[in-house]
Amino acid sequence: MEIRMKDRRFSKSAIHGITGIASLLLCSLFAVADSAPKPPGKLVDLGGRKLHVYCTGSGGPTVVVENGLGDFSFDWILVQTHVSRFARICTYDRAGYAWSDLGPMPRTFAQINLELRDALAKLGEKGPFVLVGHSFGGPVVRNFAVIYPEHTAGMVLVDAATEGLRVGIGKKKTIRLGEDAQNREIPLPHEEMKSSDQPPAPPPEAVQAPTQLDPLYNRLPPQQQKLQLWAQSQWQIEYAEGSQREWSSEYFAKLLANPQSGNLGAIPLIVLTRAIGDYEDMDVPATQLEQERKDGQAHLIHLSTNSRQIILHCGHNMELEAPDDVSLAILKVVEAVRHHQKV
Repeated sequence: MEIRMKDRRFSKSAIHGITGIASLLLCSLFAVADSAPKPPGKLVDLGGRKLHVYCTGSGGPTVVVENGLGDFSFDWILVQTHVSRFARICTYDRAGYAWSDLGPMPRTFAQINLELRDALAKLGEKGPFVLVGHSFGGPVVRNFAVIYPEHTAGMVLVDAATEGLRVGIGKKKTIRLGEDAQNREIPLPHEEMKSSDQPPAPPPEAVQAPTQLDPLYNRLPPQQQKLQLWAQSQWQIEYAEGSQREWSSEYFAKLLANPQSGNLGAIPLIVLTRAIGDYEDMDVPATQLEQERKDGQAHLIHLSTNSRQIILHCGHNMELEAPDDVSLAILKVVEAVRHHQKV
């Protein structure tokens, strides 16, 4: 699913849990070092813990990328290289991912938003920003825009997860995002680590480093493929993701319960949608899955009065499969912000 319900390490093309698992390709060119490789960006101190942020390029508005669940900052290297030619762009790793330390719990959208806002401020990165949200990152940046409208200039949703999207949970069963919510009150985010935020002890045995990568990663340069092997072996990511998945249900339920049309005002918004979901029959027919997906994507267009949808003939992981198209969409929003025009 767009918000993975299962182990994400070797099935990136099965993100939505319905399309099946891609064949794995042996990737034996790189050995994973015992220690963390040098981060390309800066480690920003957030009260005794660090968040990795990588910014390149110049020119406003600055573009900020929110990854899909289980994805890393360097997954965006192809897009970042392109975008940095016409604007400043920042990618980052959420708490518990790659070089970023584990953060306060629970991992709610608001907690993620707070950490990103504060990290950008400490780096001196000036908003308002063009937010790019891929998959799970889509609803996260939507929440950022609602909480911090003064920091939001525009948005690109990259095959974003939507409230009510039906996703696979195994054995050909599906669930709609939000229908498993427990109607819990979402706690206020906080920066400092509390005693209740402390993670469990690391597993007694080191996580075995993967030796295989989904062929999708072949599109990355060799160095980023090597980073994938390292980042996927870190135990912290599973701990962080479990909380993200759990609390995202509460947000999706609230989005389903309240009309969302127009809640982004008139900021420039581009919705990138894959042409074909490539579903198979589950506990509901594939045709229904496909129609629900298309309806959810169409709903996103109505979040802003200055929006458009672009259909791309690629898979879910557009930052790897169609980086030029994603970069062009970002350029269109950046230009719309710069010149106060329609996208």
